Amino acid sequence: MTKVGIILGSTRPGRNGEAVAKWVYDIASRRGDAEFELVDLLDYNLPHLDEAMPPSFGQYANEHTKQWSAKIAEFDAYIFVTPEYNHSTSGALKNAIDFLYAEWNNKAAGFVSYGSAGGTRAVEHLRLIAGELQIADVRAQLALSLFNDFENFSVFKPNEQHEATLTTVIDQTVRWGKALEAVRKA
Repeated sequence: MTKVGIILGSTRPGRNGEAVAKWVYDIASRRGDAEFELVDLLDYNLPHLDEAMPPSFGQYANEHTKQWSAKIAEFDAYIFVTPEYNHSTSGALKNAIDFLYAEWNNKAAGFVSYGSAGGTRAVEHLRLIAGELQIADVRAQLALSLFNDFENFSVFKPNEQHEATLTTVIDQTVRWGKALEAVRKA
């Protein structure tokens, strides 16, 4: 069965992303067409990239990198839950992505973002990064507004119509994750 990692891309104290990622996971886990797992960057305690060799060599020296590598390698696809900070994704998510290379290759990715402009600029940056890592990003995206989907900018209360958009993101991510299985085996 296709396995999808829902990656919580914020480590900030008081982060809004935790509630968003749990909501994504709750909706996704009702499905029977894939397995879903919530992956919280806080659980991996990755320092600023500290591997001497480029990730494309796959020669990891540090235990935290080896653990991160093993986790990411388990998945066929990913749904990145990202905040938008300064018109981009979080430094923590970018750093976590940069630790690895082959583990990301020929897999699919969908995006759920949040911010004052819905996090759309963060996703545009992630799409560029995904291309370099040979990740097939799906077209659908869910953009959540700090003004409309969070009470007092901190309590997550998504508008009802977002569940349909999220379902489309998940549908596309699962389909592409399955479709790329043949590419990964080649």
